[in-house]
Amino acid sequence: MSSFVIYPAIDIRGGKCVRLVQGDYARETVYNENPVEVARSWEAQGGSFIHLVDLDGAKAGHPVNDALIGEIARSVQVPVQIGGGLRTLADVERLLGLGVSRVIIGTAAIEDRAFTEAVLGTYGDRVAIGIDARNGYVATRGWLETSEVQAEVLAKELASKGAETFIFTDISRDGMMQGPNVEAIRSLAQASGRTVIASGGVTVQDDLLKLAAYADQGIGGAIVGKALYTGSIDLAVAIEAISTAVK
Repeated sequence: MSSFVIYPAIDIRGGKCVRLVQGDYARETVYNENPVEVARSWEAQGGSFIHLVDLDGAKAGHPVNDALIGEIARSVQVPVQIGGGLRTLADVERLLGLGVSRVIIGTAAIEDRAFTEAVLGTYGDRVAIGIDARNGYVATRGWLETSEVQAEVLAKELASKGAETFIFTDISRDGMMQGPNVEAIRSLAQASGRTVIASGGVTVQDDLLKLAAYADQGIGGAIVGKALYTGSIDLAVAIEAISTAVK
C-alpha cells in the first residue's frame, strides 16, 4: 500500500518560526515567536511527522538552534526531521541524540561525499538527502550557491550508496505559492528508485492531491510551509483528503 505524508514545516531563525521567499534571508516573514507552540499545534491537527529547518545553521555551516530543536522533539509525540548546516558526524550524532528521528543532509551531499556516505552507512534510513535544485542543478549553502551537479545524477549516485529518502525542492517554486513542479519530482523518484518528498510550491490542497496521485511511483509526501501559515491549506482537512485519495 502506498502512503503519502504531509510534513508541516517549521523554519527556525533567531529562535522564531519564519518563512523565507526563495531562500532569500532578506525576504523573511515571522509567523510565530514560539516554534514549540507551532509544533504542538501541527501535532494537534493530525500532523504525523514535523519538518524542521535550522536556517541559522544552514547559513553558518553548522547547527545553531540545538536547544530549541531538542525542546521541539521532546514536546511532541510524533517524529521530527531536521535539516540545516549538518556537515559532520558529530553534528548528526548530537541531533539524533536530542530526540530527532531523521536528519537531512543537504550541502554536504555535494561538498563532502565521504561524510555523506559515512552517515548513510551508519544511520541508514534515519538520514534523508535534501536536494535543492535551480533549473535542474543542485544549489548549496542555504541556496546561496549553485553547483554544476544535476539533481537526478546526484540522486542516482546516493541511492547506490544507501540513501532511501530524498527531499526535493525546486527553488523557483519555494514560497511563491505557484504549485509544485510535479514532473520534476516524479522524474527524480523514477531516476533514483527511492522515496521522494516534495518541497516548495505547495499552495492549495489540490497541489497535495496531484502529488499524492503518484504515491505508487515514489512520491512519498510533501513539506508544506507558507500555505499552512497563510491558511490556504487546513492541515487536518488536507490529511483527511489524502487518506481518502491514497489507498
